[in-house]
Amino acid sequence: MKNIPETEHSLVLRTDFSDDSAWESVCAAIQEPSPLEGFQAYVDCISDQEYDGLAAEQLTTLIPRGRRSFAFIVDRVALTHAEHPILVVDLFHEPGRTFRVIASEMWRVENNLSISNMDFEEFAEAVDKDGIFRRRGFEVPPEFRSL
Repeated sequence: MKNIPETEHSLVLRTDFSDDSAWESVCAAIQEPSPLEGFQAYVDCISDQEYDGLAAEQLTTLIPRGRRSFAFIVDRVALTHAEHPILVVDLFHEPGRTFRVIASEMWRVENNLSISNMDFEEFAEAVDKDGIFRRRGFEVPPEFRSL
């Protein structure tokens, strides 16, 4: 499998090619600005059949350590689940550790992880019982509430 391409923004990698329309919808939803806060995720959506079926553990071997601290995967679950929960993969502290985030909250994860405002662990520990981050019950530290 070829190395993951360099991107200007955070990486969103498609690993399921069963539904082009769902992929396009998920990418659009990810990049939609938050209606309340006005923030948005800054991502580059990569769709290349070479990565069909790629697992989070494999992703950690295709991105040299230190180049990125996290990445997003749009897999079969993200395309078929009603909330389209995108897989977030830790590539730095605990490579391969994952959680899912709904598209409408992806900006919060991407923005905070990109500038090291918060750690992967803080989001991973704030998921609901089904492993999906939806923000419910999630308290941002006071010094970071503008994000």
